[in-house]
Amino acid sequence: MTWNSVAEFFAMGGYAQYVWGSVGVSVIALAVELSLLRQRRKGALLQSKHELTLERKGLNESST
Repeated sequence: MTWNSVAEFFAMGGYAQYVWGSVGVSVIALAVELSLLRQRRKGALLQSKHELTLERKGLNESST
């Protein structure tokens, strides 16, 4: 497909609503997924740190 102007490109041959709507939904879904991944990673790191701290306390108490 060839476009003679930028406006024709953004109009997408009359299907702009569907094309740009799909692009928008995809970008939003990716942003939400990245945000959730960051939250899960942060939670996993905090849990790991907490478990390591508890493990160290347990080792210190058993050695005394």
